[in-house]
Amino acid sequence: MAVYYITEVNTMIKKWWHDKVAYQIYPKSFLDSNGDGIGDLRGIISKLDYLKDLGVDIIWLSPIYKSPFVDQGYDISDYYSIAEEFGTMEEFDELLAEAKKRNMYIIMDLVINHCSDKHEWFQKALADPDGEYADYFYFRKGKDGNPPSNYRSYFGGNCWEPVPGTDKYYFHMFAKEQPDLNWENPTLRKKLYDMINWWLEKGLAGFRIDAIINIKKDLDFPNLEPDGADGLAGCWRMVENVEGVGEYLEDLKKNTFEKYDAFTVAEVFNMHKDELSQFIGENGHFSTIFDFSAHTLSDGAHGWYDAPDINFNDWRKTIINSQLQVQKCGIEANIIENHDEPRGVSRFLPEYARNPLGTKMLGTVSVLLRGIPFIYQGQEIGMQNAVWNDVKEYNDINTIDQYNLAISAGLSDKEALAVCSKMSRDNARTPVQWSDSDNAGFTTGTPWLKVNSNYKDINVQNQENDPDSVLNYYRKLVAARKSPEYKEVFTYGVFEPAYEDTEYVMAYYRVSDNQRILVAANFGKDAKTIELKFPVKKVVLSNVGRKEINEVSLKLDSCEVIVIECGE
Repeated sequence: MAVYYITEVNTMIKKWWHDKVAYQIYPKSFLDSNGDGIGDLRGIISKLDYLKDLGVDIIWLSPIYKSPFVDQGYDISDYYSIAEEFGTMEEFDELLAEAKKRNMYIIMDLVINHCSDKHEWFQKALADPDGEYADYFYFRKGKDGNPPSNYRSYFGGNCWEPVPGTDKYYFHMFAKEQPDLNWENPTLRKKLYDMINWWLEKGLAGFRIDAIINIKKDLDFPNLEPDGADGLAGCWRMVENVEGVGEYLEDLKKNTFEKYDAFTVAEVFNMHKDELSQFIGENGHFSTIFDFSAHTLSDGAHGWYDAPDINFNDWRKTIINSQLQVQKCGIEANIIENHDEPRGVSRFLPEYARNPLGTKMLGTVSVLLRGIPFIYQGQEIGMQNAVWNDVKEYNDINTIDQYNLAISAGLSDKEALAVCSKMSRDNARTPVQWSDSDNAGFTTGTPWLKVNSNYKDINVQNQENDPDSVLNYYRKLVAARKSPEYKEVFTYGVFEPAYEDTEYVMAYYRVSDNQRILVAANFGKDAKTIELKFPVKKVVLSNVGRKEINEVSLKLDSCEVIVIECGE
């Protein structure tokens, strides 16, 4: 029977996932068990107790399907097979079983906007561009010897790739090796639904759903006003302007997720402003969506090379506005970083705050927001962006494109590398730093991507032995969120901004019917004092070890965060 919890902002049916803490694993970089330099399922299994001790309930695995790895597994060649680089289906089943023993849930990445050009469907389409399988994709004739329209892919270059030996092109919003799937085709949709249900029957708890809003296209593929010197227009503009994606998303939900009470978290960009309640909430297409609002603050007008630095006031305002908006209709997924973003410590903290205190502060503010927290591998020890000395060190297709874009805009090699060091997705993909031994304890072989040079200072082993480490603080932070005393208020309590007029202070209350919690953090270089508006009942958590507060005013030193249970 459904249980109802009533807040000031909405009425919500309690779901099994509401009070959970999630953790994203990028398998290739998590832990290598066999010395081939690539992380694998056996490595993940060996660290389940580590994740359990952290307080993790849900593990999201980035793609582990069979793939040529042009885009690191987001180009799937067989949805029913495990990539041999990661292990076997038997090992995956063992992972499911071992997770279940620990009351942990596994979700996988679901990539259904596109597949690999090596997928059987696309190979059959190429063999017969007028046949049945060609309609699984978007094959169109060119115009006057040119592509059908002037769209630029997310990874640069035209979205239309010539079909050899024909006057046709196929459409791809990402790499040319990632042809987009035609969701207009009911046979294709049925095959995708069957695949999704197969995994859910196997025991998956749900999915993170990749680039899902892109599945609805304007089938006329009209030319758009160019927005770059290449004469092309960003493909996202076509997606942004098209209507009707909700019909596909509802069909997907009803034929798959809904039948299994699956947890689904969607990657959604370019959503129309008034559509949030359609995507999340009781009747939403998905359980939740990621909040990328703060991450878009560093979007450049033309690329990474003109990306602005994050301004604290803008960041604070953005987080607050997102929280206030989302709590009217559901629960969102909060992130500092993921596999597609640079490290949060390097992105959201000024240089003076890129230390253990600042890292703990940023983590506290994020994990205690209203919504389900997603911790990305290595975040719990404060991993940072790497230093990259040569574009050849990068593996990421997007980074190489952005490097070339910066060069073409007139930046020097050194300047372009600095841009990539700041923004590259490979910053999040460097191997997890388990120890100060060779290759950070990630592998006994040669790692597929270089290890961050700071692994001697930042690693799990050292932090395990330090009671004041970032890792042990994260354990306390997650434990506080999940504790019987505070779980209800941190899960369902209303978000209320506080002290917005105090420079460099990010503060908010979490409020339920019978509890009020203050989270207050000083992101500034100098100490800040705030007047407490409610009596102090208890210090729940402090990154500087405060146990009690007796004053009516609270002085926060630089990079200090405190969590206080307020009295009446």
